Amino acid sequence: MTPCPCGSEKDYSTCCEPLIMGNQKAETAEALMRARYSAYVKEDVAFILQTTHPSQRDQYTENGIRRWARNSEWLGLTIIGTENGTAADDRGTVEFVAEYFEKGRRNRHHEIAQFRREEDGWYFYDGQAPTPQTVVRNAPKVGRNDPCPCGSGKKYKKCCGA
Repeated sequence: MTPCPCGSEKDYSTCCEPLIMGNQKAETAEALMRARYSAYVKEDVAFILQTTHPSQRDQYTENGIRRWARNSEWLGLTIIGTENGTAADDRGTVEFVAEYFEKGRRNRHHEIAQFRREEDGWYFYDGQAPTPQTVVRNAPKVGRNDPCPCGSGKKYKKCCGA
């Protein structure tokens, strides 16, 4: 048994491989997203290009896809959420994080990917980075020379801030 790179905990031969090999079509946008990630891991450039919407293919090159796939050590895929993208929909959105090492550095590719379904199946259409969320502090900020909020009597920098 070879675990599928997409993180589904299924065997590769029953998960993403049938889609990548062209023996099966993705039933959902998420299934296509997972197969595209697995195709990057397996360096299957043809599948990545074939599953890109025809109107968007001119934005990608075989060499660019191959270079990113080959020069990266893929660490895992996390699906954060999906919106629509079922067999009954024509459009779907999948928010995901793909983690990888490239040039000795760990990276996180966080994207909200848009998919469209045509008569012959699902296609990746476009993607964008999620809008950064503003963090709102509920308590006052603790300065490094302030007393530690844990009640130890020490300065924050010498206690919990160390």
